[in-house]
Amino acid sequence: MSIQENYNRIKNQLPSDVELVAVSKTHPVSAIREVYDLGQRVFGENKVQEVTEKYPLLPKDIQWHLIGHLQTNKVKYIAGFIDTIQSVDSEKLIREINKEAAKHNRKIKVLLQVKIAEEESKFGLEISEAKDLFEKYLSGEYQNIEITGLMGMATFTEDQEQIKKEFLTLKNLFDELNKFKKLETLSMGMSDDFPVAIECGANSIRVGSAIFGRRDYSQ
Repeated sequence: MSIQENYNRIKNQLPSDVELVAVSKTHPVSAIREVYDLGQRVFGENKVQEVTEKYPLLPKDIQWHLIGHLQTNKVKYIAGFIDTIQSVDSEKLIREINKEAAKHNRKIKVLLQVKIAEEESKFGLEISEAKDLFEKYLSGEYQNIEITGLMGMATFTEDQEQIKKEFLTLKNLFDELNKFKKLETLSMGMSDDFPVAIECGANSIRVGSAIFGRRDYSQ
């Protein structure tokens, strides 16, 4: 299937209140432009170097989301234009984003990435750490960021019940924090598991290979 057919198939599966983040990592500017021309405006990238290379070559109304693990020393390269950083997984990182956003006189939207998977390789905050950071944010720390929600990745497994359990863990935390400040975004689900994520309450999904095709990691 073509990129256009893939994109339309995904969009037709989504409820109107679920945001699609088109994950364009490793894919060329031409492919992003093709999806942009279909009406997509929110794109996700994993690596700072890649998004900083693509940003100048594409329309400025694209909302870029950084969804991969972010090192503190690379925040400065994206602070001037990034719309949302979905992968905030430490207090050290949130402080750096706040500092760099202040230099650009702007607020950067962030999602707290919570570790819900059983896999050791997954990054993320423990639930207690996420609550602690959110409490500090509510008390007035981090003036140049806006915590707009939570992000999580389920274990890579065929076990649908385990995936559902992990997504519901994040949904429960989202509902708990939402009592203190209205949160907009619960980012769960990727190409293989987004229907389950939506069933569990996700209102933002991150889909790459199901739109763009298999990634070329040889670049």
